[in-house]
Amino acid sequence: MTHGEGHKRSMTDAPAWLAENVAGITVSAIKQMAMRAAPLKDVASLTWGLPSFETPLQIRRAVQRLLDSDPELGMYTLPDGLPSFRQAAAQAHRAATGIAVDPDRHIIATAGNMQGLNALFHTLLDPGDEIIVTDPGFASHFQQIRLCRGVPVYWPLDAARGWQLDPETLPRLITPRTKAIVLVSPSNPTGQIFGESELRRVGEVAQRHGVKILLDDPYSHFCYENREKFFNLAAVPELADTLIYLFTFSKAYAMTGWRIGYMVLPEPMKKEVLKVHDATLICAPRVSQLAALAALTEEPVHLLEFESILARRRELICARLDRLPHVFDYTKPEGAYYVFPRITAKHDNAQAFCIEVLEKTHVTLTPGAAFGPSGEHHVRMAYCVADEVIESAFDRLEDYFTR
Repeated sequence: MTHGEGHKRSMTDAPAWLAENVAGITVSAIKQMAMRAAPLKDVASLTWGLPSFETPLQIRRAVQRLLDSDPELGMYTLPDGLPSFRQAAAQAHRAATGIAVDPDRHIIATAGNMQGLNALFHTLLDPGDEIIVTDPGFASHFQQIRLCRGVPVYWPLDAARGWQLDPETLPRLITPRTKAIVLVSPSNPTGQIFGESELRRVGEVAQRHGVKILLDDPYSHFCYENREKFFNLAAVPELADTLIYLFTFSKAYAMTGWRIGYMVLPEPMKKEVLKVHDATLICAPRVSQLAALAALTEEPVHLLEFESILARRRELICARLDRLPHVFDYTKPEGAYYVFPRITAKHDNAQAFCIEVLEKTHVTLTPGAAFGPSGEHHVRMAYCVADEVIESAFDRLEDYFTR
């Protein structure tokens, strides 16, 4: 399957007051499994990519000081964010990519990458326009595209090469209605890092066809022993007018609930995206922008610790998977904090498998079909949770599938 299909319904399928684009989507399978598990007791959850870490102390202390000293802490900022935060984001972007950007012309403070992408999709899409997404890819991207009345076009990753990009198949997916390609590396849900040569080739194809690249970056700080393999496509100067880079503080700074990030985008796009951003959000929360400013200006002493803990948990979950070859087969993830095993046990589909596992063992997994057609017969497991949660989940899985 190459092209995603828009969700259609007849007028009798849903209430007359309900918009078709809303009727055509569901809450993501990640959240569905979390909500299904919520009433149960003693659940070992591997479904949600919610890091178990506290927001680092230096960030919390900076906000504590501001609570007592900044009378404007609870107020709006300008739509694109505080100048001090945008300046720090520009400096961080230059440090990460070598590319200098102007904080006034190229940066918007966002309420995380989900909100940033939502603003971009609203800006880019007319009904029926297409966005190319990797398959497997992040489930919420598909939802957002459909909500904006667009069509996700699935670009299958090369499973035989550990879920790598296949740039040679990309041009045939591009049509006159293609607006953008969404990339996440390290990938959610597979944890694989896309290679530099493949990424550069994607950039060349996008430029040739006049298609934007939306680079969603939650996980680049978590590459473990594969740091040298990681390549940030935003570092290619020739792509300055083609690529929009989005960074979120949610994962690397354990700030999921703060809802804060930033996007770096071409100047002509910023004024257009700001129309959507202002109309839907006004601005990212000032308190969260100041927390993120502290994150960018204080020494990030926590990053090595976070990555070290996640590396240990990756080894733990892989070791536990090795003891269940009759249930799962997997490729060891290179980055992020997910593993995406194939179900080798007898099953009908990933959704039914995950529900059975939850009901019988109180372990939550996310069905792989939520991440695209290629994800069927797989599950996503998040190893950002505490070691004891991983151990408990696999003790239960071993017991159940042995019996």
